Amino acid sequence: MAYDKFITIQSPAVPVAIENVDTDQIIPARFLKAVERKGFGDNLFRDWRYDKNNQPIAGFPLNNKKYSGKILVGGKNFGSGSSREHAAWAIYDYGFRVVVSSFFADIFKGNALNNGLLPVVVSSEFLEKIFSEIEKNPESQFEVDLEKQTFTILSSGESESFEINPYKKHCLANGLDDIDYLVDMQEQIAAFEQAK
Repeated sequence: MAYDKFITIQSPAVPVAIENVDTDQIIPARFLKAVERKGFGDNLFRDWRYDKNNQPIAGFPLNNKKYSGKILVGGKNFGSGSSREHAAWAIYDYGFRVVVSSFFADIFKGNALNNGLLPVVVSSEFLEKIFSEIEKNPESQFEVDLEKQTFTILSSGESESFEINPYKKHCLANGLDDIDYLVDMQEQIAAFEQAK
């Protein structure tokens, strides 16, 4: 499945300032029955967004109209727990294109990159500046530049670089998953085979 090409994003951000968010909190196990990637966004952070009577919990950021954007900012150790790929599906399907933290679980990070979602690792200090900026002004804009590999707080101009595997960077920039990438290389593969 191809994804939207990742171009430079300028957007406000939604803060979920909770540490050690695991994949079961991102998308509870009872919602894993579907085999298509669509529809999971409805249940993103389900048990934090809704009470037992299925009413929105006012204090949770995704239910607060003052927060919006394509950037999700999480606390340290985001995406721990099980290896469920559905966690990345749910975040992407909800409309986020970037998730920021000072540390991601490796499996979650890989799943995000495989599903059109950019995980940006910043320092703990810079993460606190992002949260502080959102608290000060929920409409503050942030810029994520995949080409330059920078995350910038536009109001102050403060910026940090982030690392990304060059292959995954290419895939995100071109809206490709692993299979699309191979299909894209058919001519080179055929030429290589003929050259043997």
